[in-house]
Amino acid sequence: MSPSQSGPTEREARKVAEAAREAEWTKPSFGKELFLGRLRLDLVDPWPANDAEQVARGEAYLERLRPFVESIDGAQIERDASIPDDVFAGLAELGAFGMKLPTSYGGVGLSHLYYCKALTLAGSAHASIGTLLSAHQSIGVPQPVKMFGTDEQKRQYLPRVAGGEVSAFLLTEPDVGSDPARLACEARPVEGGYLLNGVKLWATNGPIATLLVVMARVPKSADRRGGVTAFVVEADSPGITVESRNAFMGLRGIENSVTRFDDVFVPEANVLGGEGRGLKIALTTLNTGRLSLPAMCVTSAKWCLNVARGWSAQRVQWGRPVGRHEALSTKISYIAATTYAMEAMLDLCCLLADDESNDIRIEAALLKLWASEKAWTIADELVQIRGGRGFETADSQRARGERGIEAEQVLRDLRIMRIFEGSTEIMHLLIAREAVDAHLAVAGDIIDPEASREDKIRAVAKAGAFYAAWLPTLVAGKGMVPNSFGEYGPLAAQLRWVERTTRKLARSIFYGMGRWQGAMERKQAFLGRVVDIGADLFAMTAACLRAQTERAGHPEGVELAQVFCEQARVRVGALFTALWDNTDDSDDATAAQVLEGRYSFLEGGIRLPSTDGPWVSPVEPGASVKPDVRRRLPHQGG
Repeated sequence: MSPSQSGPTEREARKVAEAAREAEWTKPSFGKELFLGRLRLDLVDPWPANDAEQVARGEAYLERLRPFVESIDGAQIERDASIPDDVFAGLAELGAFGMKLPTSYGGVGLSHLYYCKALTLAGSAHASIGTLLSAHQSIGVPQPVKMFGTDEQKRQYLPRVAGGEVSAFLLTEPDVGSDPARLACEARPVEGGYLLNGVKLWATNGPIATLLVVMARVPKSADRRGGVTAFVVEADSPGITVESRNAFMGLRGIENSVTRFDDVFVPEANVLGGEGRGLKIALTTLNTGRLSLPAMCVTSAKWCLNVARGWSAQRVQWGRPVGRHEALSTKISYIAATTYAMEAMLDLCCLLADDESNDIRIEAALLKLWASEKAWTIADELVQIRGGRGFETADSQRARGERGIEAEQVLRDLRIMRIFEGSTEIMHLLIAREAVDAHLAVAGDIIDPEASREDKIRAVAKAGAFYAAWLPTLVAGKGMVPNSFGEYGPLAAQLRWVERTTRKLARSIFYGMGRWQGAMERKQAFLGRVVDIGADLFAMTAACLRAQTERAGHPEGVELAQVFCEQARVRVGALFTALWDNTDDSDDATAAQVLEGRYSFLEGGIRLPSTDGPWVSPVEPGASVKPDVRRRLPHQGG
């Protein structure tokens, strides 16, 4: 059976994904305005701030958390590929599993800002700890139940997770990643509830969780809406088997499972948010949940900066410290400036989430995309700066009496960040869809092949009115006025450039719509560059605003913001060139030939990977059920 025959058509899959979007824009969005060519600094400046109570609670919690984090043996976690029981118990005692939950449910009640600061701190002991806490709170039971649960569901589940019970989120399946239309796990209605059947893959915290959020498809019928639905499931329910604990190149301490459901009964009261709302719940939860991954990227960036500074100042080659050779000084400058901007973006997004006056879906997605890519580059540059020691394990370095630096481990741990909670490619498409939303709203029937002639005529008139009013705003703006943005001092020139480039980006999107119309959604490389330009413009804005806000206490931040903006402008310039001067079409054609086997002769002359077993594991009910390998945590009473 061909891929096109094995499930929903591409059009049907797109309809499912589109139905899950939060189409309504009830609050302003800096990111949305940016892609429309408007630099709305009024939405982010003055720099938002937590109130005095949030700051006091957050700072007090960080003071309690720090000594415990410093006591954790990260090297032991790496060697054993497991987080010790006493670390779980200590985190539970500190309330780390309920950091974002209200105190009324036993949580710590941290703001988004201080939650991410706590994740940044906790992840510095070992990245697996940050992942454990993030997967539990950002996409596990706490966040979706807090946002969408009934009062009874909140009373039933939130105190449990705040007290230290671990939760997991189960969406991915062996043959389903970012295409929810092909979800195979089924929830069949029965008297009093549902029977779950299916297999879930890569469930972070799966082997240790006592509560699960499971996404499954309810069959549609005359009296049921059906569709992908979220369920809160007790992990010890009969019929649940944790078949295996997955192992990865990095994050060696995480507990990640293949979990099978065989006629697992779930009471009707455990439906979260109603039938058919599962994907919308997942996407809405991720609007703020995605902030946790950049928090861990900030951890790694700060760590890399510290190592790069210490090593490059002490290691001498050809009569001078290696950091004073231009080949490495450019890398060190990149690490420092990018770390500054990354933390600025994270703090700004967290504060906007706390303020609740903006819709941050685009900003959070841009941050996740940008931070994961830049953190990976930072770690890769550190390995290069360290040379052979960058490729060597920390234990090997310690064995000969040197300081053990886990550069290769950081690189391995960070690689998944470009895939977790939306791969870079999927994030490009998700953000691009929001970025061109205004255009699709006015041109929808023009580019819809199924629209009637009358609908197309009406759409042309509507589009004409929209573009007649919008296009003139892209011609000139504040960025063309000398001395504008003067209140930002030495950073005014950078913001003038951002304003001009924001309008240029919007014009490029318009040109793309005119050139490809309905086919633009398939121009994924073009859209990816558009999004990358927007991400750098957002990063430049955040860096400048942070520098201006902190100028009295940290005047050196202005220098870092200047350097970052200079670096970003070079990247943006190259991306604009690549919008129209690229090899996308020939690359696409070549890839098609590769898939058809035309160039398979290139694969000769080596020992090829094993051909045993299918590319995707079987998911038939009851297929090769393995012994349950769940891990019981003493502090949970299991």
